[in-house]
Amino acid sequence: MTVLEQMGKNAKSAERVLASAGALKNKALLSMADAIEKNAEEIISANKKDLKSAKESGMSESLLDRLTLNSERIKGMAEGIRSVAAQSDPIGKIIGGEVRPNGLKIERVRVPLGVIGIIYEARPNVTSDAAALCLKSGNAVILRGGKEAINSNKCTADIMRNAVSAVGLPKDCIQLVADTSRSSSVEMMQLTSYLDVLIPRGGKGLIKSVVQNSKVPVIETGSGNCHVYVDDSADIDMAANIIYNAKTSRPSVCNAIETVLVHKDTAQKALPKIKEKLDRKNVEIRGCELTRKILGESIVPASDKDWETEYLDYILAVKVVKNIDEAIEHIAEYSSGHSEAIITKSYENALKFTTEVDSAAVYVNSSTRFTDGGEFGLGAEIGISTQKLHARGPMGVNELTSTKFVISGSGQIR
Repeated sequence: MTVLEQMGKNAKSAERVLASAGALKNKALLSMADAIEKNAEEIISANKKDLKSAKESGMSESLLDRLTLNSERIKGMAEGIRSVAAQSDPIGKIIGGEVRPNGLKIERVRVPLGVIGIIYEARPNVTSDAAALCLKSGNAVILRGGKEAINSNKCTADIMRNAVSAVGLPKDCIQLVADTSRSSSVEMMQLTSYLDVLIPRGGKGLIKSVVQNSKVPVIETGSGNCHVYVDDSADIDMAANIIYNAKTSRPSVCNAIETVLVHKDTAQKALPKIKEKLDRKNVEIRGCELTRKILGESIVPASDKDWETEYLDYILAVKVVKNIDEAIEHIAEYSSGHSEAIITKSYENALKFTTEVDSAAVYVNSSTRFTDGGEFGLGAEIGISTQKLHARGPMGVNELTSTKFVISGSGQIR
């Protein structure tokens, strides 16, 4: 039996305990949050090792930001766990039912998915978020993070496992794969005897690999090629503020925008104001021919590849479009289905945009940076699902459950 198979076997045993853990799950979550805060310095010390290795390997500044843990972010991790604990327990909830003419009482009840595998990259906060959400929803979890964050992940996972054990739940409801080689992720994709579902969380390459190669059912979380469309009726100052926030507040995350589309009738006024804002963070604009005509030849010419690229950096593609229809067509062709926004004063165009744009989150006059489990009131999130089956958008505890039918009779036969 391989190490991963043994972990799977242990997770199956833990799953059966979690299924009936009830209030003990919240006790474990609060214990995890307290332990993470209490051991913050230990986590930061482990994270420094990861940062040192990442810098030596030439990791970009934006990705280093994703990897970095400090006291404020660790406090946020703990608060995320507490917010999950504060939510109602989905397990055992009756979400529908009826009494049939033959007297059978049929109910649909929320149940855990079982054992969840999560493959993710250089985001050590995912370790605590995923563990908390899985535990709350009654699922055992096997975490497999990237090599860039291995020290941070191991430290955090060990702290959480001890905290869970201290209140009487099995340590193995949370497990971390120490092997970060490609072979471990490939084996997880084949672990059909133990994993009920596999969730990839990371860049486009990782997600594509898991979706194409996994024999375990996959919930696809998406890369974020997100757009803002500035309509001809838009408040220009609002548009500039929203674009600045959506691009620069944290460019390395999936809900940051990568492309701005501007109506031709407002481009002459809007683009200089947008650029003025973006210049504060030295954002590189890659523009279409009309964008370069308005902003000057110093703007980098955009290629077709720019429209489909998730930069995760201080780079922004900008295109002038003739109308809202062209904007929607562009989004349909190039979007990853994550988050899109329209800036407009027109109710009709806002309705058209939200109706015709087929993404997990569609905004009117707001930054795409709000596509987040915490901001949507879900506590932490396991990822942003861009698929249409089972779950879509930020995935909280309800999205980590399935249902089963419970039928009560009085001797009926067929």
